[in-house]
Amino acid sequence: MSQPARPQTALPSRLRPTHMGAGFLLLTLLTLVGCVNYSLSLGYGATFLLAGVWAVTAGQAMRAGRALRIRLDAPGEVFAGTASALTGQATGLAGTPFEVRLGTVAATGHTPADAADYFVLTLPPQARGPLTLPRVQIAAYDSLGLWRWVQAVPLAEVGLDVLPPVIPAPEQGAPTPPTRRTGAAGEGVTRTAGSEDFSGLRAYVPGDSPRLVSWKHAARTGTLLTREFDAPAGTALMFDWADTSGLGNAEARLSRLSAWIGAARAAGLPFGLTLPGHTLPVAAGEAQVRAALTALALYPPLPAPLPVPKPPRIATVLPAEALRFTLFGLAVALAPGVLRQPVWVSFLTALLLGYTAFQTRSAQAQSVLPQLAQPKSARHKSARPRPQLRPLPSWLLGIAAGMAAVALNAEYGTLLGSEAGTALLGLLVALKAAESHNLRDARLLVLLGLFVTFTHFLHGQGPLVALHALLSVTLMLAVASAWVIPLTEQTPEHTEPGPLRTAGRVVALALPLMLVLFVLFPRPDGPLWQLPLQGRNQTGLSDEIRAGEFSDLARSNAVAFRADFSTGLPAPQERYWRGPVFEGYDGLAWTQARLRGASPSIEPTGPENAYTLTLEPNGKPWLLTLDVPTELPPGTFLSTAFQAVNPRPTSTRARYVIRGRSARLGVQESTERLNYDLLLPVGQSQRTRDLAATWSGLAPEARVQAALNYLQTGGFTYTLNPPTLPEQNRIDAFLFGTRTGFCEHYASAFAFLMRAAGLPARIVGGYLGGEINPDGGYLIVRQQDAHAWVEVWLAGRGWTRVDPTAVVAPARLNTNLSTALTRPNATSAAPISAFARLRLRVDALQNRWNDTVVGYNGEQQRSLLGRVGLGQVGAAPYLLALLGLVALALVPALLVARRTARPRDPAARALHDLSVRLRLPRAPGETASAYAVRVQQRWPQSSESLNTFLNAYHEARYSPDASAEQAQKLRGLVRKVRR
Repeated sequence: MSQPARPQTALPSRLRPTHMGAGFLLLTLLTLVGCVNYSLSLGYGATFLLAGVWAVTAGQAMRAGRALRIRLDAPGEVFAGTASALTGQATGLAGTPFEVRLGTVAATGHTPADAADYFVLTLPPQARGPLTLPRVQIAAYDSLGLWRWVQAVPLAEVGLDVLPPVIPAPEQGAPTPPTRRTGAAGEGVTRTAGSEDFSGLRAYVPGDSPRLVSWKHAARTGTLLTREFDAPAGTALMFDWADTSGLGNAEARLSRLSAWIGAARAAGLPFGLTLPGHTLPVAAGEAQVRAALTALALYPPLPAPLPVPKPPRIATVLPAEALRFTLFGLAVALAPGVLRQPVWVSFLTALLLGYTAFQTRSAQAQSVLPQLAQPKSARHKSARPRPQLRPLPSWLLGIAAGMAAVALNAEYGTLLGSEAGTALLGLLVALKAAESHNLRDARLLVLLGLFVTFTHFLHGQGPLVALHALLSVTLMLAVASAWVIPLTEQTPEHTEPGPLRTAGRVVALALPLMLVLFVLFPRPDGPLWQLPLQGRNQTGLSDEIRAGEFSDLARSNAVAFRADFSTGLPAPQERYWRGPVFEGYDGLAWTQARLRGASPSIEPTGPENAYTLTLEPNGKPWLLTLDVPTELPPGTFLSTAFQAVNPRPTSTRARYVIRGRSARLGVQESTERLNYDLLLPVGQSQRTRDLAATWSGLAPEARVQAALNYLQTGGFTYTLNPPTLPEQNRIDAFLFGTRTGFCEHYASAFAFLMRAAGLPARIVGGYLGGEINPDGGYLIVRQQDAHAWVEVWLAGRGWTRVDPTAVVAPARLNTNLSTALTRPNATSAAPISAFARLRLRVDALQNRWNDTVVGYNGEQQRSLLGRVGLGQVGAAPYLLALLGLVALALVPALLVARRTARPRDPAARALHDLSVRLRLPRAPGETASAYAVRVQQRWPQSSESLNTFLNAYHEARYSPDASAEQAQKLRGLVRKVRR
């Protein structure tokens, strides 16, 4: 009843990314573009980690595909119009996710260690005739499902070299078959095979019914013999094509004959078959049945093939445990957003993820409930299903997304900024999780979780952010491994390693490649496009000065910037960090002004100093510098007010190398600017004007000193909580009323006095002082160090710095803010506490992290390449080093793959090494003895050494006294077997 399969040739194997892998690659490219544009050094590391995962998993899929072996068992009988099944076995590297596809039919599974994984392929119904099967396609996946190794395999290579024909389906309720006499007349003269009288014993033939075997004789002699019976020839069954003439339809007639043959088989009766042009003599046994059914199956003319049905669309039910694991991974990825986004956003996100998680638990309990045995007293309660959380409808989720976008736009004033955008993204991810219902959605959540992890680099790149990114990426990759081919349960044959262990191993193998690319991948100096990240104001300085502005911000202990000097720390009285310059005054606020005119003069007076400025994100276009910069970073410039300006506001932590020196500024200044810096609002603070008019006859320096003496002797105090000043005559209210304030109060009043006395004056905003970190020898300037002072233009001296706050609270200049508030005239700060010392050590570690990781840019890369002799990026030594180090970084992954490919048992490992040595892999389920026979048939000269190895293998594998010496002996025998 079998027929040879159609010859097919093997197609070449190919490695290709899955849909998940293509999305993973697109995500990696997008994050790389974002890191280049926003100079996210830590983002480079995470992006290259994903690139390393991409490369490692490609090697995994390739190796798993080459080791995957599939064997299919042909179905016993296939009836026309009825679905049939193929049973298959898969062997390969332990835990390899695989897929076997036969046309539109597919089966998936995982290969267990040292065993074969069984699966079933259900074939669609076919018409009567030869069984036709498409080419078998096998695919092996990596542990994360990013790659698949695909190969189309001929049927002969998977054990389907002989296929049964498609038999006519037996007629249901077929009539009793007619009985004809065969042979000569007379019962005693002609007999034939039958079931009436015993006629003797014969040798057993495969296919004989077990009921006919003489088991007593077999138990006595050990040989299987079959009992034979006969009957008068006239009572034998003879099925004739003519007996079905009343049906008319050829297929119906064949179905009746098929039913009669089935009945004869069931009864164990002999029969014969007569078809037009073909006759089978009367006989019994399986061989007769197979011959008869084959004749019916191949009877011409053959019917038209049945149309190939489309695979049914089955609603996928996501495994609850894997879905909850996915929700946990998303929660970890979204967690840092709680520290910066509105409370209602965090609450809504947690509510959506929690509802989805409880919905999966409720659904799981609902499905298990009918299977639980309950006492009779509780049956009436279980008649009603337990309350179950229903999935949220799509229309409700859409309304929630729209309302959240409107609320966030009202909160931040935009949806394009980093804070508003990441908050909205987190909400959308939670909404997507709530409506996920298939594998595609689950895998999309993995990519979204990874993307959310990268958005945190826009807000910080500290060590804790790096640790969270590593944890989140590992966790999301573990989630990806759970969705490659989800298993609903673990059995002894399916003991794959946990997803966290799988993802951790892949990440560990990707780390060397990440380090190589982090150091050598080209770092552009500028962004790809100008799109600053909008966010809330994070600086201690504002675009204008109003009374009380700095008093609120001075309470912040956050770091504004760090300065590391290569030429020695400047003296405390020289630590004025220059920022924005305010020249316009309307009676309420001092603002910056853009004035045209000739550039003022700069006359250096002191030695040059060099320092590295690590600026925290502030969203403002200014750099903080000492004195006058003589060398600024590329892309920045010095304004006519001697303010260092960066056209691209700082949205991330940035490092700048600056050189500067003390100088006389603006000795030659434009008349337009000097006249502008004399303007005062009309009708404002007349008492102050009158006071300044009394000094108009003094020399310019004497006028400055007179104003300072007035502040020093007038009973003024320094405080962080000054009273509110009126909008009208604000300077009068301060100088002649409250007499208490913060730096901007004194700077504003002093500049007003100078202008009223006929001297051009303006206010300079910035920072004063800084805390020396003894562990690193650098200055830490915090937001509470924000300060304002005055510049007065004096003929022959130019713009001269005057700090009126220093005469009221000298400690503000010599010590720090806290000392100035408690002891205004102190000359030294109090000793730092143990907690403050610990905080400085932590900050020193943070600073080193900023220097080596966050601050690693194109300039540092070029310097490093020059020091090691690799030249510039793109040079031949650089390219050779890059290729060599990349290859070296992949060596650990190769070694681990080779190690995991070998079985754990020493004897099984030796047999595996033998198959690798001979380049002849074992077939699925093939025993060592069968494999040895196949090897000897191919290479007869290896018979002696192979037999010696086989005996030692059996002894080491199955002997209870196996020892390490036997395993070592086996390894030696493997080397003696030659092709």
